[in-house]
Amino acid sequence: MNVENSVKERYSRGAKQREESLCCPVDYDTGLLEMLPDEIISRDYGCGDPSRYVKPGDTVLDLGSGGGKICYMAAQLTGDQGRVIGVDMNDDMLALARSYQDEMAAKLGSERVRFVKGSIQDLALDLEALEHYLAEHPVNNRPSYTDLKHWEQRQRREHPLIADDSIDLVISNCVLNLVSDHEKQQLVQEIYRVLKPGGRIAISDIISDRPIPAELKNDAELWSGCLSGAFQEAEFLQVFADAGFQAVTYDKWDPTPWRVIDDIIFRSATLTAEKAITDNTASAEISLIYRGPFAAVTDDSGQQFRRGERVAVSAAQHALLTGPACRDNFIDTGAAHDGTDSPCCAGSIDDSQAGKTRCC
Repeated sequence: MNVENSVKERYSRGAKQREESLCCPVDYDTGLLEMLPDEIISRDYGCGDPSRYVKPGDTVLDLGSGGGKICYMAAQLTGDQGRVIGVDMNDDMLALARSYQDEMAAKLGSERVRFVKGSIQDLALDLEALEHYLAEHPVNNRPSYTDLKHWEQRQRREHPLIADDSIDLVISNCVLNLVSDHEKQQLVQEIYRVLKPGGRIAISDIISDRPIPAELKNDAELWSGCLSGAFQEAEFLQVFADAGFQAVTYDKWDPTPWRVIDDIIFRSATLTAEKAITDNTASAEISLIYRGPFAAVTDDSGQQFRRGERVAVSAAQHALLTGPACRDNFIDTGAAHDGTDSPCCAGSIDDSQAGKTRCC
């Protein structure tokens, strides 16, 4: 099975006529939908609403932006000082999204949304530039293939589609599962690359409660239908933690399964996390106290916080631990406390036998 071709064909059909089987029920902000064209609303396929995490002034990147619905919703939240970039590989979806750019810019009061052609697992390579290159330099022998590879390397280095450390918030709505399994790790690394230090992610996607067997993975209809390529629920968190993200959390978890196939439960969830800020300024250390209720919590690096004890943290760590993902778990004392190791927060996993849990 060619995953990319299967997905392209399914979503090209979905750009022209609504496919109900690609949708999960989602409670979108109706106020943000009011100015959107009906065609964009009806041709949208998602399982969550990551636009809810957009802040004023954000530079937002929407992975697999499709017809542009989430992009145009996000643009209302960024305000004039923000911007939104939608990336998609499907020509029909890009054409749909771009066809309303002028109309939406007039409604928004400024040009703050653009759509680019790219693969979300290779955010450095501009696919439209690649197509122009191939039109002028056909690849029909070994030397021309080598030239193409060298050109791609230069493009990624000198003219990246999405630059390093340029995005405040990466969002995605039911798209990561469409990427082939052998490219999923690269996809997560690309998300990390383009985010600014301290940047955030809000990824709504389908997850499974058990690993998906080969016979389901080889079903093109199930894969393009957002099922066979789903992350397993523990794996989804871990792959982002392994890439270096902090405060990796299931912020939303749909209690009602979307589909059950061969006793495997598929449901919608929204994962949030932050890119670490490198901060070695010891003079910026201040003290935090873990509130409880557990006797102790331990982060992914092994740093332990015992209930009620002061622990010194750097300015970057303070920002993370007092941010939205972690602030309910720590008391900000505002005082320095020397001689204590600095923590870093990520994830939430119970360890009842050890009498502690890893959490924020």
